[in-house]
Order: sequence, then C-alpha cells, then structure tokens
Amino acid sequence: MTAYVTTVLVAHVAVSLVALALGFVVTAGFLRGHSLDRWNAWFLGTTIVTSLSGYLFPVDRVLPSHILGVISLVVLAVAVDARFRHSLAGWWRPTYVASAMAAFYLNFFVLVVQAFLKVPTLHALAPTQAELPFALTQLLVLVAFATVGTLATLRFRPTQTVTA
Repeated sequence: MTAYVTTVLVAHVAVSLVALALGFVVTAGFLRGHSLDRWNAWFLGTTIVTSLSGYLFPVDRVLPSHILGVISLVVLAVAVDARFRHSLAGWWRPTYVASAMAAFYLNFFVLVVQAFLKVPTLHALAPTQAELPFALTQLLVLVAFATVGTLATLRFRPTQTVTA
C-alpha cells in the first residue's frame, strides 16, 4: 500500500466515523424536535466529504461503493437544498429529515459492510456477505433507520431552533 493510499484511507475512515457520530447527534435533535444548526451543517459536510473521499482510491473498475457514493451524494444534494436554499419551509422540512436520515443510513450501511469485512468474528459468520447473519444485520439496521427516520420526521419542527 502506497503512502498516498494509506493517507487517504486513514482520512476517509476518520471523517466517516466523525460523520457517523454527528449523525447520531443530529438524529437525537430531530427526535427532540430541535434544529441543531451547527451540528447539522457539520453532519452534512462530513458526510459529503466521506462520500467524495471514497473516489480518491485508485481503482480499475466501477465498484458497488462507487454507486453507493453517487446515491449518497444525490441524497445529500437534496438535503443541502432543503436545508439551506429552502430553509425547511413547508414540505422541505420532511424532505430534509428524510434525506439526512437516508444519508446517515447509507453511511451506516457501509459501516456494517466494513465490519463484516474487517472484524474477524463477523467475517467468520459471513465471509462473502451473502450469508444470513449479514442479511439479517442489514435488515435490522434498515428497519431501525426507517422507524427512527419516521419518528424524526414527525417530531422535527424547525420553529424549535436550538443552536448548540
């Protein structure tokens, strides 16, 4: 592994973990009905950097991660548009919450994939990621995000602004 790849990998993983942590903070704000403006901006920024930095690795073909990155960037573009151009007015509020939660989910999906690739115990359970433990884990994550995302959409109101 070259020094470039190592540097990009470390930076990509670090930003990804920060984005995930910020995703939990933003989600908690949604569930409490609070607009954590700075936290949301940092979440969106780090999640965009996470998606973009995945393209810095040398590759010779399009991988599933590239397709997921494109999907994530499209979802994030909708979130940024809803948040900053439309100021969460009208239907842009639930659009923002849904797109932010979808971006968080996609980042978490990749975390699960990487965990099953890198953590020996998980890798032993699903070495090709076609096995039942992997599928059940991803299904559980999807259901959890769909449930929390729905609750977040119902509870989040932009009039309750808390800048923290």
